[in-house]
Amino acid sequence: MTSAALHADRRRRSRVVAVALTSVLAGGLVIAATPAYAAPMPAEPTFQDGLSQAVFTKVASEWINEEAWVESEVDSDRDGKPDLVHIDVTRVPETASGLKVPVLMEMSPYYAGGTEVTNWGVDHEIGAPPTEKEPWPAFTPTNRTSPRISGSLENTWVPRGFAVVHAEGLGSGWSEGCPTSGGLNESLAGKAVIDWLNGRATAYTGTDRATEVSADWTTGRVGMIGTSYNGTLPIGVASTGVEGLEAIVPVSAISSWYNYYRSDGAVRAPGGYQGEDLDVLADYVYTRFDQEICQPVIDDLRANQDRATGDSSPFWDERDYLADAEKITAATLVAHGLNDWNVMTKNASDLYEALKANGVPHQIYLHQGGHGGNPNDTLLNRWFTRYLYDVENGVEQLPKAYIVREDRTLTEYPEWPDPAMEQVKLKFSPAAAADGVGGLAVSRDGSRATENLIDDASIRATALAAAETSPNRLAYRTGVLGEPVRLSGTPSVSLKLSVDRTKANLTALLVEYPATGAPKIITRGWTDVENRSSSAVTEPITPGTAYGYEFGFEPKDYVFSAGSRIGVVIMSSDFEYTVRPAPGTELTLQPSASTVHLPLVGGMEALQASLRAAG
Repeated sequence: MTSAALHADRRRRSRVVAVALTSVLAGGLVIAATPAYAAPMPAEPTFQDGLSQAVFTKVASEWINEEAWVESEVDSDRDGKPDLVHIDVTRVPETASGLKVPVLMEMSPYYAGGTEVTNWGVDHEIGAPPTEKEPWPAFTPTNRTSPRISGSLENTWVPRGFAVVHAEGLGSGWSEGCPTSGGLNESLAGKAVIDWLNGRATAYTGTDRATEVSADWTTGRVGMIGTSYNGTLPIGVASTGVEGLEAIVPVSAISSWYNYYRSDGAVRAPGGYQGEDLDVLADYVYTRFDQEICQPVIDDLRANQDRATGDSSPFWDERDYLADAEKITAATLVAHGLNDWNVMTKNASDLYEALKANGVPHQIYLHQGGHGGNPNDTLLNRWFTRYLYDVENGVEQLPKAYIVREDRTLTEYPEWPDPAMEQVKLKFSPAAAADGVGGLAVSRDGSRATENLIDDASIRATALAAAETSPNRLAYRTGVLGEPVRLSGTPSVSLKLSVDRTKANLTALLVEYPATGAPKIITRGWTDVENRSSSAVTEPITPGTAYGYEFGFEPKDYVFSAGSRIGVVIMSSDFEYTVRPAPGTELTLQPSASTVHLPLVGGMEALQASLRAAG
């Protein structure tokens, strides 16, 4: 019998054993104890109700642990040799006796810690960023990730019959190469590990490349999972089209690095990391022992990331994994926090739309938290059991969307955005009094009045959203909702406005104004007024001339409560996210030529019914 046939036979018999055991127990029969003289039977992968069972030893000291250095196809540190990727492997002892198992892999540049880097200053005029940052202490390697890199995933998955592989990102820990914050070399490094697991690449027992080691204990079927950067790498690796990567679970992950550090031409930071950029992150994760060899590579990042215009470019396109979305074949369970302002929801939404368009097996899990948050154990188990062990557990027929609602209940939906969603266009009308609150309705009031706001980057968005009057923002609200209204998808605005100078930030907030209590910012959107046609092209504007600006908010799934109002706030600079120029720039909006588009479940009919219910 061939090894493939032997593995298939083991898989078949393990399923039969699981079903038979369930039936016997259900019948109330007593199972005779194994005679004391019988040698224990080696464990085999076992599945019940479509889920892998923890039948292998849970004693970590009994697992096989080893490390290796996988040879990649890139030379990102420019030393004339292919970069080596440092990995560790944890597997059950049965794999030493012929059992072949699939692999769960987590790749990360963080295992060896990080450097105390400094961010770029953001208190400057738009287009005039500083050329230097404050210095930071030299990195001294202290976390020696050898021979063991990490213990993550092992306690959950090794007893269920999965091997676990940890891989250090290029330029970190004991891996060679250089970090490039999402560059192609990082994706190809992960691809090399999967190639090795499938017998297509070489690995060594040490950095001297003297002794080769093979992965003869695996089926070659690989799943990747991780959060943040660790979840971004699975998307990048999948975008190479590598054979053997069967499933990925990217959690709070980046699908386009431009959408992480920029927004429609605006230099826009991830939440909590004002002034961070590609070079800053590369400096942070650059923890390999040789602290000189990658300096030219990181210098190239600084030279090409362009904090002056914020424009997208071929440099950024290399870090857009969705440009190669047609190569992604790995079944993908996307997980993201609806209140993640670090890696924002556009990264998850854009990836999910690409998966749907290309017919890739997909599900999405959205929760009420911020950065991070895995799907529950059952969702993960069913996903990896189906695609790594090929157990027909019906996951394809299950609902595609799982959303933790505002009351913390996990709710299933057939797809996301909700298929019953329709885009609803609401029109702005100017405030009745200066600096007051304007209307947001289906029809306009006919006024052609204009309204002005003065940029002041020192005032936070929460304060501007809560202010009943302010010269630094414009606000528009619907009538009171009599019934809950659910938003599902990507809102957007279309604004007609002019600026009294040549540069400005432009920010929009979608806000819930409750019957009592403070307003809540539901989502935000940003653009640069010089990128009105494309994020890749800076088009100078003429002061005082009105232009049209259309841009999206971050995607969201949210239920507006009965008794609340839906509001839109227009402002210029956003203290927490954008560059912060000196105050004083004046923006003039034409409300009669401006609209907001809301993806509402039930569409216009649901919104109007809610407004009528309020009386």
